[in-house]
Amino acid sequence: MAAAREEGSDTARAYRSGLRQSLAGIRWRIPLLYLVLAGAWILFSDHLVEGLLPAAAVRVAQSVKGLLFVLASAAALWLLLRNQARGIERAHRATLDYAQRYRELLERHPDPLWLHEAGSGRLLYVNPAARRFFGLGADDALPADAAALQGVLPHPGEEGRPATIRRIHLPGGRRHDVELHVARLDHDGREARLVSMRDRTAEIGAERERAQSARRMREAQQLACLGSWEFDPASGHGHLSEETCRMLGIRAPAGDGADVRGLLLDSLPGWGGELSSLLDALASGHGTTLDVVIPLETPDGTRRLQLRGARAADDGAPHLLRGTLQDITEAEAARRQLRERERQFHDLIRALPDGVILLAGDRVRYANPACAEAFGRPVESMPGLPVQALVAEDDVPLLREWLRAALMPGQSPDAAVRTPRMRRSDGSLFNAALTAAETRYEDAICTVVVMRDLSDAERMRDELVAGNQQLQAMAARIFSVQEDERRRISRDLHDDIGQSITAIKMSASAAMDEDDPARRRDDLDDVLALADATLSRLRDISILLRPPQLDALGLEAALRWHAERLFAHAGVELDLAIGVLPQRPEREVEQACFRIAQEAMTNALRHAAPARVSLWLQDQGDRLHLQVVDDGRGFDTPAEGGLGLAIMRERAHGVGGAFDIRSAHGAGTTVEAVLPYEPAASAKHASQPAG
Repeated sequence: MAAAREEGSDTARAYRSGLRQSLAGIRWRIPLLYLVLAGAWILFSDHLVEGLLPAAAVRVAQSVKGLLFVLASAAALWLLLRNQARGIERAHRATLDYAQRYRELLERHPDPLWLHEAGSGRLLYVNPAARRFFGLGADDALPADAAALQGVLPHPGEEGRPATIRRIHLPGGRRHDVELHVARLDHDGREARLVSMRDRTAEIGAERERAQSARRMREAQQLACLGSWEFDPASGHGHLSEETCRMLGIRAPAGDGADVRGLLLDSLPGWGGELSSLLDALASGHGTTLDVVIPLETPDGTRRLQLRGARAADDGAPHLLRGTLQDITEAEAARRQLRERERQFHDLIRALPDGVILLAGDRVRYANPACAEAFGRPVESMPGLPVQALVAEDDVPLLREWLRAALMPGQSPDAAVRTPRMRRSDGSLFNAALTAAETRYEDAICTVVVMRDLSDAERMRDELVAGNQQLQAMAARIFSVQEDERRRISRDLHDDIGQSITAIKMSASAAMDEDDPARRRDDLDDVLALADATLSRLRDISILLRPPQLDALGLEAALRWHAERLFAHAGVELDLAIGVLPQRPEREVEQACFRIAQEAMTNALRHAAPARVSLWLQDQGDRLHLQVVDDGRGFDTPAEGGLGLAIMRERAHGVGGAFDIRSAHGAGTTVEAVLPYEPAASAKHASQPAG
């Protein structure tokens, strides 16, 4: 590529040099020749005409002479300029042809190429390969300068140096390792740089992967305690891997010319003669493979090394002996541990809470106690039982289809295939989660099926779904009630408090403008009356949000005050039996008890139309007992009550208490809550603010 660029530069310089020479001939030769001819004509033509013609014809001859000179000059100029113009035209066509060929060469070049000014970095040309590489469309405008090409602008003085490798980042997260070649050239009288870029990402990635593969191979050999060796039986020279040298306790020899045979024989004392005979037999073809286990005494104890080998016959070097050396000390210990683990595994299967069935064909070969319990059968009766006896009669074909799909390699049963229903000994059916796999048991291929009874899980799921639906409904109602309460408080503040404050302002303003002392005093009295009414209304709103008696006097006084105030003008007989509590409950418990009683009395007054309401609060040792009883109309299904009942239940449960409501149509309603003096730990933590 560099040679082609140099050749193109030489050709361009030759064209420019020929063009300059042609123009120089036009500028100097033609004017000089014209001056010589014109001077000679002027100096000699007049004397010649006067000597040849009479005086009367001299004037006419002078005019003809001038005309002939002009015509001859024009003809001479035409002849001279014609050859020069043809030469210039040929040079121009050659230049255009060269430029066209050079551009076609750049356009077809598979590597990205671009041309930019040396000083400013302004891009002058980008070939299609570079446009594709940098994500530029065929019709897209070029960037302002070469630095916009993802940082691959060559460094100053990089021309003529060996190619450099750079890591560039392209849009979309692509990373490439590229090789840059830079050439200096003249473009329209300006110094420019032609940059050729070759993508070396795949090559560098392959080299990196080869290095990683070699490293992984070494790591795998270290993990497996497996080393390799090879040597020429004629010379004994060959190669030992690092892991082989480590197991033999020798230093790794430099190069591939080490005496591998001698190192193996010397490093395995007591086995030199036998091992030498085995290697000779292997090299001569009398032995096909080498496989011996050699005990090796070390300061840490006895290690067992397994030496394996064979003749290499498939790589063009059949004379080589190749093999492995593996430390099987831990492997043999692992096999002993495996037998012990198998025994423990059988014990675990027997104690496993999930059912495990081993099927041989269509009959049960083994079942653990959990499986027998799930089917309601004695464990000793399970072996030999046909599998059809454990499945619903209609689902026997479905079981075969499910097992076939479950045992298909690399696949799981299709979600559209329903899991067969299981059948207990009493004929009842239940759903189970099944997992199947093939295994070998006592030298026979069997199918192991792990089964989990889903009866309890389905019941809990249904209860959870119902609870979630109830919570969602309660949350929606709570939001609605909160918004209604906020609108009511806003309306009270705007209509009552706002209007009262406006009236106070107007009365105060009238008093300030009043000159009569008596009338001024009347206006001030109005201001005081409005202020007292406003304070009273604010106190009512504050009490509705949280009664001050609950904080100041405690739960008993707050319940008594609220009940008497609520039923003061209701026309309902109120019966209070509020005992003195031996200790004051925690704040969360007080608030929960007060709100439950408040909600119960409000519901009774609003919905039940009672003649008598009883409020009962007593101590029960470590708990307090609250009852609100009315003799109103009642209702039949308290479990399906509204938001108020759900909120009361959640308040009681939130502090670790119990809640119950009993009602019947026409028989009144009883709301009962038993609450601890101190909330449960989980409820107490839940009530604390985060952070």
